Amino acid sequence: MSVSEDKRKKILIFSIAYIPFVGGAELAMKEITDRLGNEKFSAQGGPAFGWDMITLRFDKKWPKFEKIGNINIYRIDISKLFFPFSAFLKGLTLHQKNKYQIIWSIMANRAGFAALFFKIFHPKIKFLLTLQEGDALDYPKKQMGIFWILLKPLFKAIFSRADYIQTISNYLADWAKKMGAKNPIEIVPNGVDIKNSQFSISNFQAKELREKIKIKEEEKVLITTSRLVEKNAVCDIIEALKYLPDNVKFLILGKGPLEEKLKFQVSSSKFQDRVMFLGHVEPQEIPNYLAISDVFVRPSLSEGLGSSFLEAMAAGVPVVATPVGGIPDFLKDGETGLFCEVNNPKSIAEKVKILLENEVLRGKIIKNAREMVLRDYDWNLIAGKMKNIFNKLLL
Repeated sequence: MSVSEDKRKKILIFSIAYIPFVGGAELAMKEITDRLGNEKFSAQGGPAFGWDMITLRFDKKWPKFEKIGNINIYRIDISKLFFPFSAFLKGLTLHQKNKYQIIWSIMANRAGFAALFFKIFHPKIKFLLTLQEGDALDYPKKQMGIFWILLKPLFKAIFSRADYIQTISNYLADWAKKMGAKNPIEIVPNGVDIKNSQFSISNFQAKELREKIKIKEEEKVLITTSRLVEKNAVCDIIEALKYLPDNVKFLILGKGPLEEKLKFQVSSSKFQDRVMFLGHVEPQEIPNYLAISDVFVRPSLSEGLGSSFLEAMAAGVPVVATPVGGIPDFLKDGETGLFCEVNNPKSIAEKVKILLENEVLRGKIIKNAREMVLRDYDWNLIAGKMKNIFNKLLL
């Protein structure tokens, strides 16, 4: 039997972005709230939850209000600069009607400021801060520029006034402590859609897909699923092709502001027949491309966690990555993947060669990584941990 709306514990989410914009944080919110609205989780004890969200309306075609999954989405027309104030005021209005028990900020950005303002006006309502940041952690200082000296105390108050902080990695947990967090900090990583990640296409389908993107049977395939932004260092993978055999091809799944610059790099290096820009690929289709790939590579400059690495591991594709941010939480060098050096294309090439040539090590890494993801990163497990956090806040 479903739980009536008036009996649900109401949670108000502040988030800069949400679906149809999809990143790691947006995916996590969807996966968690979908499961915590499921009768299976309600039957396990504790209250049922209802969610409202205040977010930006990036496109005029998007409705100002709609329900996506279990979340009521309220989009506001305002610039990012003024989002904290507008979202805070919208939250006050919604609270008069819905009487929220918890406010939940997704990241310590402008959404965090909105949640902080709400907390100041309603100190008895519990404040959960989730840290999903993937950029270098000096980004707030860079964004605020000369105003950082004035705004730093207010920014740190987002951490100190939160009643509970959930982070997706040890790296972000350490950052929360440095920013003055006083209340409990718990690491709950993002998860993986295990069923979708393990989806295996037939040999015939794999052959068709390789033919479609012009990859011969004897050729080896590197793959990255990345936003084409500086922090993901796709340029270093392209450069690494200079040190790899000509039969190694590179698939790039994703779009971003650096796309034209990367295409120029490919053209200048005469790698047009070795690099394929496939653009945006729907999440449910990514396992098809992983199935025809030999090595997943992303030499990140910064990373909150890195769900794409985990998805590759679940699909049985060995990973080459850099030891930055939250990546060392799940990648143990020589055990669940291989580390390359930051900003070092030669190092990338060396690690790729090892995985292409050493079948024993390759098999060991694939086995260990897949077992780890199945054990620790299933979304059902993650949702259960998040439910426990919400229950603690309601005590």
